[in-house]
Amino acid sequence: MTIFVFSIKKLISMVSNKNELSFISKIILSVFIILSLFLLVLLYRSYNRIYRPNVILKGAETAYIYIPTGSTLEDVINILYENNYIINRNSFEWLAEKKNYRIHVFPGRYKISNNMSNNKLLDLLRSGKQEPVKLVFNNIRTKEQLAGKISKQIEADSVSIMRLLNDPIFTEKYDLTTKTISSIFIPNTYEFWWNTSAEKFIEKMHREYETFWNENRLSKAKTLNLTKEDVITIASIVDEETIKNDEMDDIAGVYINRLRKRMPLQADPTIKFAIGDFTVKRILKVHLETDSPYNTYKFYGLPPGPISIPSIDAIDAVLNYDQHDYLYFCAKADFSGYHSFAKTLEQHNINARAYQRALNKERIYK
Repeated sequence: MTIFVFSIKKLISMVSNKNELSFISKIILSVFIILSLFLLVLLYRSYNRIYRPNVILKGAETAYIYIPTGSTLEDVINILYENNYIINRNSFEWLAEKKNYRIHVFPGRYKISNNMSNNKLLDLLRSGKQEPVKLVFNNIRTKEQLAGKISKQIEADSVSIMRLLNDPIFTEKYDLTTKTISSIFIPNTYEFWWNTSAEKFIEKMHREYETFWNENRLSKAKTLNLTKEDVITIASIVDEETIKNDEMDDIAGVYINRLRKRMPLQADPTIKFAIGDFTVKRILKVHLETDSPYNTYKFYGLPPGPISIPSIDAIDAVLNYDQHDYLYFCAKADFSGYHSFAKTLEQHNINARAYQRALNKERIYK
């Protein structure tokens, strides 16, 4: 009887323990499921913060952002936000801190794409792999115009560029003066990093200038007994004299003939440069009295430097000038843009009077 009672109690105890174990197991399983779901939610949120598209360009596929030299994380954030490029700002700032972008901000021009994720955007900005700028300049007359045009394409401002171009100590290191420094700028398309400084810009342009003056061009300049700067100075006058490329070599030939005969160049564009007004259509006697080393009516030889930044066509026209006996030329009276050439002053005066009558007829007096 005692043994039977003990067996019953033991059985009841075992059943009770099993129920307790089952209950504990259910609690553990429930906690595990809850934690797993919580972890999944965290992972999903983190994934979205990192990899979900977070850049919107409003219909465009690509855009460029410009990060100035010395920018901080906050500056970059402001650039992105001012352009409304970021959808979820909190996620971008969170990942920027996680990826330690604060100490990896590089200046430059960066190409971003529509629907980029925070991760791709930050990896690009952290890498410093910016897109180069296709820098273009042509039809430039003054250093001020050049500085203004360049400053719109790279980070260097016009004031810093002008300061160097007008600094005799700086220009001397290139064996040039503040009057001839503009010779190094050959109109073309060049590749630059957007965050190029004024000094680096001029340094690279000088390298391009040296490349432009290859052995062939240098040989031709030597044959003419002219320096590179002399050639460019003549070319700058030729460029201002005509818009017709097919007569540039003829006009260049006139100026070279006059130099060889030790005659004043008497180039009207140099007068316009001297008085600071290229809009003048008629050179008057009062203009010819201007006291300036650029007044080629008053002073023999070439002016101190180029009066503009000439085209490559004009430079090559000087180097390949047409060998003729003309000493004079004058704009044609038909306003075609071409010129009448003359070997004698008598013939030139006839051509000049015809052009003056045409100006009078059109009521062009200055």
